[in-house]
This record gives sequence, structure tokens and C-alpha cells, in this order.
Amino acid sequence: MPSISSSAVVLRSQPRYVQLAQTLLRDIESGRYPVGKQLPTEFELCEQFGVSRSTAREAVKRLVDLGLVVRQPRLGSIVQATKVVTGYRHSVAEVSDLYQYANETTLVIESHAEVAIDHQLAQLVEGTPGEMWLHLRGVRHTDMQSPPISVTQLWIHPAFRSVQGLVGPLKGAVHAAIEQQFGEVITEVQQEIQAVLLTREQADALGAEAGSAGLQVTRRYRNRLNKLVEAAVSVHPADRFSYTTVLRREWGVPANKATQQP
Repeated sequence: MPSISSSAVVLRSQPRYVQLAQTLLRDIESGRYPVGKQLPTEFELCEQFGVSRSTAREAVKRLVDLGLVVRQPRLGSIVQATKVVTGYRHSVAEVSDLYQYANETTLVIESHAEVAIDHQLAQLVEGTPGEMWLHLRGVRHTDMQSPPISVTQLWIHPAFRSVQGLVGPLKGAVHAAIEQQFGEVITEVQQEIQAVLLTREQADALGAEAGSAGLQVTRRYRNRLNKLVEAAVSVHPADRFSYTTVLRREWGVPANKATQQP
């Protein structure tokens, strides 16, 4: 009877989507799918490997998490790197992608209190000094064994400060909890990204060096009336987070005259 290698036993004991992701990863590293090339569609993966649609989807999602692949609407899954990227790569094409980010990471809430906002905070949250907003502070992880990828502060409008379930390690988006409990719908997210230097407090929380490079992401979540529901500020060490945005030009829209050739 032929012997079976220990590596084969380990591989066979893994979930099917992990095995498929490993196969695709090797194909990418070998050059079968070079940078810029599209991976097979979920349907094609199902046919090639005899797996379910959910297995194919989870396998591709694992490659996205590793920073090897980016999903682009109407284009499919595109290879963007041949080596695994450390940290977290966030790709955004629409508001729903923010739910994916929250579901793929864990926010460990360390403080939860109602605070009266001052003039400076009032500018951030578009409120009035003296209003009582719910303030959350915590750190976000991709997994609990690795250093945090960000320190995060959230301010929730007084109308929603009674939102429940925002304690301890939290999977899922805070604004999703507001939507579910209050019947709100987030229709717009205003986002600002800027380079910063980590403060001593931030560096200690992140296990990083004070004064090192960081990326600050400020998001303002608005409802159908364009009213601010939640504001969030996250500060990431520069080597643990990257951000991808896909921009497409609308058909029929002429180029700026300044860029047109005579």
C-alpha cells in the first residue's frame, strides 16, 4: 500500500476553500496568472475544481485578504501582486465594501462613554458644543495574535447613542448596528485620508515607534437626509495598511481641455 506524505494529510484536512486558495496562490507565484491578469471566474473555478460557488468565493476572498488579488466590478478578480503583502489591504469600490472591511477585522472596544463635545469635536461631527455623543475607543485587528492595524475612535450622534451591542471584541460594522436597530440607511460615506506621525499614545497602543509614519482615515457616515450619523477616525501604522480605490471614467464624458492634444 503506497504511503501518504504528512504534508498531503495536512493539506487534505484543511477546508476545501483553503486548499483551493493555496493552489491559486501557487499558480500566481509561478507566473500562470501574472500581475494584471484576471483569475478564472467563480463559475470557471467551480467547473475546473469541482467545488461549490461558496468555496470558490471564499478562496478568492482569501487571496484578496493576502493582498494578491483585487476585485473590480465588471472586470472580475485581478492579480495585483505575486508575493504576500503583510498588514491589511483595503479595496473599496462602493459603500458596501466598508461592511466587508468590518467583517474581516475585529474592533476591540476599550472604552464606551457618553461625552459632551467641545468646539473642536463639534467641527468633526458637525454638531453643537455641549451635545452628548456616544464615544467609542479601541484597536482593530486582522487576527488577535498579530499587532493591531489601527487605533480607532468613533462618535455616534445623540439620536443613536442608545445603540446596543457595542462592547468588547466586535465583528461587523458599527453603522450596520445603527441601521438594524433604528431603521436608518447609510447612503453616503465621506472619507478623508492623510499622512500623520504616530503620537506616543497611538504608538504604545499599536506596538509601533512614536513619531513613525501613519495613515489617518476619517469617515463620516450620512443618512438619506445627508445628516451625519457616525464619525470614525482610524490611525494605522504605514506598514500595516494600504488602501485601494478604483476610479472609472464615464463613457461620453470628454477629457479636460487642458489635457487634450491640439
